[in-house]
Amino acid sequence: MKRFFVIFSVVLVALFTLEMLNPVQEHVVVPFTGMLAKISAALVSPFDPNVMAYGKVLQFRDTGFAVSIEAGCNGVEATIVLVAAVLAFPASWKQRLVAILVGFFAIQALNLVRIISLFYLGDWNLEVFSWVHLYLWPALIMLDVLIVFILYLRHLSKSQMEAVHAA
Repeated sequence: MKRFFVIFSVVLVALFTLEMLNPVQEHVVVPFTGMLAKISAALVSPFDPNVMAYGKVLQFRDTGFAVSIEAGCNGVEATIVLVAAVLAFPASWKQRLVAILVGFFAIQALNLVRIISLFYLGDWNLEVFSWVHLYLWPALIMLDVLIVFILYLRHLSKSQMEAVHAA
């Protein structure tokens, strides 16, 4: 257990440090965040043609209300926590890679729901938007990370048990 926490902490600090570097922000994080805004608009526009995206902003054409997807709201930090946990737990590199990829998509799928729901909540009621943005969604995103990690651990346990029975 001590080994897990040491590796988890080192990887977490390293990845957060890497994420904060200007070249990483400029060439990876900001373009990725802009892509989230475009995907959000693409998901909503068949139902609501008044939605558009530019840069990292999602905006209503008619009312002008907009949200900007900022650091901490793009799922990058949640993914970093998952990656650190997966890398810290002993498993094959193939199992780790699969867990990271599946986890990334699970986090981003929920994050798109988060972005779109906050966009509509903000247009409807800024007080409700603020509470949901600051308290509810951060907890749900981290719960998603925890669930993905627990499912990964269960999968590892199951595959280890199958290996023992096969031997």
